[in-house]
Amino acid sequence: MFRIGIACVLLLSACAGAMAESPAERGFYLVNTIMACGNCHTPRDAEGKAIAEKAFSGGLTFTTPAFIATAPNITPDIETGIGSWSDTEIKRALVEGVRPDHGRLGGIPLAAIMPANFYKALLADDLDAIVTYLRTVKRVRSEVPDPVYKAPVRRDSYPDAEAGFDQAMLADPVRRGAYLVSIGHCMECHSAWSRGVSDFKNGLGRGGRVFPVREGSPDGLPGSTAANITSHPTAGIGAWTDQEIGRAITQGIARGGRMLKPPMAYGYYAGLKQADLADIIAYLRTVPPLQ
Repeated sequence: MFRIGIACVLLLSACAGAMAESPAERGFYLVNTIMACGNCHTPRDAEGKAIAEKAFSGGLTFTTPAFIATAPNITPDIETGIGSWSDTEIKRALVEGVRPDHGRLGGIPLAAIMPANFYKALLADDLDAIVTYLRTVKRVRSEVPDPVYKAPVRRDSYPDAEAGFDQAMLADPVRRGAYLVSIGHCMECHSAWSRGVSDFKNGLGRGGRVFPVREGSPDGLPGSTAANITSHPTAGIGAWTDQEIGRAITQGIARGGRMLKPPMAYGYYAGLKQADLADIIAYLRTVPPLQ
């Protein structure tokens, strides 16, 4: 009986190991779902759809009072992408927004649209997984315009990312949801924002950030205003069911059937695992109500 029990344990352990994600698989999942990297870094066709064969080869151009910048090529191309960057340099770009000192644009910071202040929350294993996956992406030669900075690059500290996370915290669904919302940089858009400054302390989740019509977009891609996603029962999503919140995140359909507008990345969030989606919703339920 004892030997049978040991055999069962070993068999279950072997099955669990076989089902575990590899680092590349974990990186693929993070990059292509919650982090929605292609939402900025992948070019679009005349209909505004992502061009799959050119994934991550450089994408949207952002024109703001502080900078004009095009999301760069993050494929492994040596000359126009990140193929010559070391793992450490890629990680530093992700969590600090700093380019390597060598090569084209060496030492020039990444534009503030790069959410390094949120990616600072990434756990070491997830950061390793992202780098592993990016090494597997199809290499595409594509040079994007150099950024033009009209003011020093600045990023507002995001409290949860500054405080950090560890694996033990992720046993709590709410904290795990907070981690996913952090690396998903959801509050980059959905928090109070004025004159280029985010107010995470007093306006977390309040929304109100206005996104104008994207310059050069083929179909005009109408401007939008980030919604209030606090737990307020009328101004926010406090009265929404879990199913309604989940549908908004993964299908872009708000309560009442209204379609959400770009840059809401529901096309990427559609790939979220149900457990991750549930934890994100659990966290959003805790965001203090604001009008």
